[in-house]
Amino acid sequence: MAKGSLNEGGRMSRDTAEAVAGMKGITFPAWHGKHYVTLAELLVRLGSFGLDLTWRVEFDEVVDPRCVEMERLSAGEGMDTLTLLSLTTPFLQLIDAEARGFAEDKLVLVLTECDSSWWDVRAVDEGVLNELRHHYLGAEDL
Repeated sequence: MAKGSLNEGGRMSRDTAEAVAGMKGITFPAWHGKHYVTLAELLVRLGSFGLDLTWRVEFDEVVDPRCVEMERLSAGEGMDTLTLLSLTTPFLQLIDAEARGFAEDKLVLVLTECDSSWWDVRAVDEGVLNELRHHYLGAEDL
């Protein structure tokens, strides 16, 4: 299974693929025992790094009415972290989704949920990846 994919053929969107070329990344299972790591949980784990980002989210599979609202908000200027967090709680399990975080129009973070099985995280800040490695055992470099 190709991780980090959203479009047909198991490839990231072209824009995202080009932007993340210089980013480091990790991948880890979305399931830890019976616990599913939600997008909301990842947003909280980002701490202050993620707080001021603007988000754009895309889904291959819309699994909840909240996904429609996230896509609507993403089509414009994007949404702030607290808005995205409010739309992902309570529990929302995603299937093939990509959340892109921007700081002043520069892509700095990509959270990709693959088939409800894996999270791929790419970031410009290695500290973000180290924090997630600490919390999610089994994380491997991309």
